[in-house]
Amino acid sequence: MTKEEFLEAHIFQGLDNINDGFDIENTHCFSESDFNTVIERTEKLGVGIYAIAPWHDGKLFGAKVNEDYRKKATDARWYKTAFFAFKRKQEKMKYTATFRVSEALLKKQISK
Repeated sequence: MTKEEFLEAHIFQGLDNINDGFDIENTHCFSESDFNTVIERTEKLGVGIYAIAPWHDGKLFGAKVNEDYRKKATDARWYKTAFFAFKRKQEKMKYTATFRVSEALLKKQISK
């Protein structure tokens, strides 16, 4: 299983990709509520997030990376803190992220 297949099957399943062309074509983008689900699933499965980039009115609103918080990509504290900080600054943004999926996780069979 590839990283993209894993993300589609276990993280993005049932969520709406709302990337309407404002970002790179193969980048998934989610509403605030769907991105909250992405974060919950990411934490549960042990997937990491390297970066979160929110968009507002078609423009990048800023970005945060795990190194900004001196945390590993798999440490949920950093990406939850960043997400909530973005939500406090501006409501109803669109969110993209860069994920880390370990080889061990790709090889492991995960039941839904």
